[in-house]
Amino acid sequence: MKLNRRAFVGTGMAAATLSAPMVNAASHGKPKVVVVGGGAGGATAARYIAKDSAGEIDVTLIEPSRSYYTCFFSNLYIGGFRELDSIEHSYGTLASEYGINVVHDWATGVDRDAKTVSLAGGGTVPYDRLVLSPGIDFVDGAVPGWDVSAQNAMPHAYKGGSQTELLKAQIMAMPEGGTYVMVAPPNPYRCPPGPYERVSMVAHALKANNPTAKIIIADPKANFSKQGLFEEGWEKHYSGMITRIGPDFGGENVSVDPAAMTVDIDGEVIQADVVNVIPAQKAGLICEAAGLTEGNWAPVIGHTMQSRLDENIHILGDATNQGDMPKSGFSANSQAKVAAMAVRGALTGSRVFPAKFSNTCWSLIDTNDGVKVGATYEATDEKIAKVDGFVSQTGEDAALRQATYEESVGWYEGITSDMFG
Repeated sequence: MKLNRRAFVGTGMAAATLSAPMVNAASHGKPKVVVVGGGAGGATAARYIAKDSAGEIDVTLIEPSRSYYTCFFSNLYIGGFRELDSIEHSYGTLASEYGINVVHDWATGVDRDAKTVSLAGGGTVPYDRLVLSPGIDFVDGAVPGWDVSAQNAMPHAYKGGSQTELLKAQIMAMPEGGTYVMVAPPNPYRCPPGPYERVSMVAHALKANNPTAKIIIADPKANFSKQGLFEEGWEKHYSGMITRIGPDFGGENVSVDPAAMTVDIDGEVIQADVVNVIPAQKAGLICEAAGLTEGNWAPVIGHTMQSRLDENIHILGDATNQGDMPKSGFSANSQAKVAAMAVRGALTGSRVFPAKFSNTCWSLIDTNDGVKVGATYEATDEKIAKVDGFVSQTGEDAALRQATYEESVGWYEGITSDMFG
């Protein structure tokens, strides 16, 4: 029997990890699943639902971009370790080999009663189950003086593609001895080590091309992921180049002037050549439009990745408030497989196993100097809870750091194959 919404929210759907009822499709044909967002969460979910349902479910993937650039590994493009086309991926295999209907358009709204998704180009797409994996958007007014209209002058480059390309071009065009300023985001945000890997990659590029340039980080956080590892690496490889201003010294009181290319840090105005503003973040706008957020994020049930506000919708990745997992591509990919299994169980009656999750975040500090942090997780009725974890250690030898970097390259090839086929 299908639970009503009150019963669903109250039980937390713990029982659904062991078995799931089959439901009839809204139409008279196959059950329909719509996936919004074609990144690490959405592409993976669409592929797993399509391939493991053996044609029993119609899958539609809605994604505006015809070419997807991964945000993970985009820092390595900035640092000169990868070409842009090496992080570019298409949806052709998902369509041709898995029969997924790939719609390149913006999803602009969700009618939860009618179970339809509205498209910017007109029309609607019906669903029996909806999977939302829209990534992030930015909190309005998070950095005074900056909004998305200023992203060409002061790029965020926290969504892969043209922003990444723009930021690298600006860095390479800096005058000799110029200044790069990063405005780092407050917690929580996409990819906790990401800003600091980016600083490492910017430093690597500048050391080779503009060695007298300076890097300033205006950071509202007292500490950050892998801090000891990054600071050790910065001192070893880029001594004297990087200055981090934390909250004790005004890093949480920052405003910018894109027209003047200045950054005001607690009353001290810095003239910059490149300003990389990474604002506070929130769930992708479609989640808010669908009424699925509480605060900035969308709450979900870890057992199935179902929204706590609508049993027919699953939400993945960076957009979620799910517990202990960081917002990362690896996390989204892991969550997508749990959601795909739950969706198949609900629509076809297939068995649903208890949810397990994992994550690793690799970062490159300099050539062959890779570090990592990761953990395994399990679903409880309250959240996705950390079970155990690991992190690289300061003082590791060069061979281990090189092996860690090579491991990350292998992971990239594996996850993108898992996403796009």
